[in-house]
Amino acid sequence: MNLKGRSAIVTGGAGGLGSATVRHLVGSGMHVAIFDRDGDRAGELAKELGDPTIAVGGDVIDDEDVAAAIRAATSLGTLSLLVNVAGGGVGGGRTVARDGTPHEKTAFVMTMEMNAIGTFNTSRLTAAAMAGNEPDEEGERGVVVNTASIAGYEGQVGQVAYGSAKAAILGMTLPMARDLAPIGVRVCAIAPGTMGTPIMLSVSDRMKEGLVKDVVFPGRMGRPEEFALLVESIARNSYLNGENIRLDGALRFAPK
Repeated sequence: MNLKGRSAIVTGGAGGLGSATVRHLVGSGMHVAIFDRDGDRAGELAKELGDPTIAVGGDVIDDEDVAAAIRAATSLGTLSLLVNVAGGGVGGGRTVARDGTPHEKTAFVMTMEMNAIGTFNTSRLTAAAMAGNEPDEEGERGVVVNTASIAGYEGQVGQVAYGSAKAAILGMTLPMARDLAPIGVRVCAIAPGTMGTPIMLSVSDRMKEGLVKDVVFPGRMGRPEEFALLVESIARNSYLNGENIRLDGALRFAPK
């Protein structure tokens, strides 16, 4: 896909991976709707980057908020790319704690909503909007890039909610790509390992050492810019479809 002059939505666009993606896409010639629950932070980033961007405060679970993001992106150009970065968790814990307490059901449900259901919601609504685009010479109308995690493959102790939510995102990639093929929309997911977002970089040096000790090469956290570069590569490469791509320096999570 030729990105220049087209528009994108980046959910969680004011966060670490999201803001890096916004900056990179703008540098690649795209216009971007920065969709984030923290509307103030999204607004600050849009003010910094100027005319190619617009801030939209809202929740990926809320259909009206997603519709507002779609309208905003469409006002900037042909909406051709959705990057779902929004996610997170509301607490971890074992399925049954050492003291015999079962995992909170509410925390599990909310983590699924923030990740899997939010990703599905923005994907279904944005893809429906992309269906009205004029196709290119190969019939392509748009691209969806979702964000999973290597925890979706090998979740550690205490990650049953987060790991399940990210596994759900991995699981929707291929069927969603097959579903959207008739309208010319491709779907891929990125499964990052330990990424050097501002939150991760703020931890103690001792904790940082523990986080990167099993990264095979290079022996460091991933850079948000490297995530953004992969987003661009997926968007540009029309033969990438239905793929879950690890971005982790060959890191494999140990059980603990």
